[in-house]
Amino acid sequence: MAQKESFARVLTRKDVLALAFGAMIGWGWVVLAGSWIKSAGSLGAMLAFLIGSIVVILVGLTYAELTPAMPKCGGEHVFSYRAMGVTASFICTWTIILGYVSVVAFEAVALPTVVEYLFPNYKQGYLWTVAGWDVYATWVAVGVIGSIILTIINYMGIKPAAFLQTVFTGLIGVVGLMLVTGSLFNGSTVRMEPFFVNGIQGLFAVLIMTPFMFVGFDVIPQAAEEINIPFAAIGKILLISVFLAAAFYIMIIFGVSRALTVEQMEASKLVTADAMGALFGGGWAAKLLILGGIAGIITSWNGFYIGGSRAIYAMAHAKMLPGFLGKLHPKYKTPSNAILLIGILTTFAPLLGRKMLVWLVDAGGLGIVVAWFMVALSFLILRYREPNMERPFKIANGKLVGFLAVILSFSMILLYLPGSPAALVWPYEWLIFLGWSLLGVVFYIWARAAYGNAADEIMQEVIYGRVIRKEACTISAKNGKPA
Repeated sequence: MAQKESFARVLTRKDVLALAFGAMIGWGWVVLAGSWIKSAGSLGAMLAFLIGSIVVILVGLTYAELTPAMPKCGGEHVFSYRAMGVTASFICTWTIILGYVSVVAFEAVALPTVVEYLFPNYKQGYLWTVAGWDVYATWVAVGVIGSIILTIINYMGIKPAAFLQTVFTGLIGVVGLMLVTGSLFNGSTVRMEPFFVNGIQGLFAVLIMTPFMFVGFDVIPQAAEEINIPFAAIGKILLISVFLAAAFYIMIIFGVSRALTVEQMEASKLVTADAMGALFGGGWAAKLLILGGIAGIITSWNGFYIGGSRAIYAMAHAKMLPGFLGKLHPKYKTPSNAILLIGILTTFAPLLGRKMLVWLVDAGGLGIVVAWFMVALSFLILRYREPNMERPFKIANGKLVGFLAVILSFSMILLYLPGSPAALVWPYEWLIFLGWSLLGVVFYIWARAAYGNAADEIMQEVIYGRVIRKEACTISAKNGKPA
């Protein structure tokens, strides 16, 4: 059952950093910064992101150790299998695929939405209304065209996708620095008042959004077989990307809160863009920030095309999903069928309107934190069960970090449950999550019936290089630079 196909190892340090950071910094900072400040206050919103970033950094530490130890396509898929077996691996990967697909679908809606800010009257050709949202033909067309272009780029190879990621990530960085710098010279601390709003409920309202804002660093292990740098460096770059994203979000909140009062934010349709315009005294600055937001849409969209397609490929290759999704293109060395599947889903997403996609994103956020919890748990199990496993990048105080990552990621799951101030909305968001879970059960039963124990045999071959009993295995990933 050896895998004859292989990915092209072409990603450099710069590519990997842009892939993770660009995936984490999407369009959300443009449209949501104002609502964060109004929900929790300026310092309250920054505190919420600081707490959220601590959780993500601890989870990121577990990823940073596991990825170079098991640099295989699928990331979480491999980690959770080695620690807990086939069923856990299926659950972990299936839940994070929901998160990835929800982001990709949402970006197909975000793109035509942001175009509306640049061309306010471009929506023409009313089609229908979904959940109170009017869908127009021209609006749908922008999302569909964007989806087709991203699908083609990803289909044709990881390197073109990485180049696109690097260019647009650079644009985001320039625009973000301009906003923060402008707020230091032209902003006011007085505008930041009130510093805290709605107490703990306001803090939770923002905190619940942070997993979705930070998701993206986990794209790195998905593409591990396409990275051409020393394994130990992968873990370092992953952590750097998380720190950069945390600093970026906190600085954006800081910059916006110094630019506009709460009353001005209430009157604004796009708070972050208006903040940029106010700081630099011109509409050109607001439009420049919107261009940075478009760059964020592209980088997030592109990053999760890469992550989602590799996760689907990994499951299909392990006979947990239909086999045709586990094929590499003979020329481009991409999981072409998995990319086309995501492309089809994304292309149809704008037809559902914006509100439906917001529900999908919230449900996807729960999928993401469930996967993070399972990776943290896998990390802790392997620290105890396989202490001698070769770890090219080994974090200090690993067991303590593992326990904290498990506890905090589980706490994040609780925030989505009924009774929490930020629980998923019933019935829409829960039906999406439960429906996805039910679909997973169907695929799991089908795969077991169709392929038997093939998943166990293939996963052992992927991890250890040959089919052997898992309990007897001591072989681990080799350190050094991939060939």
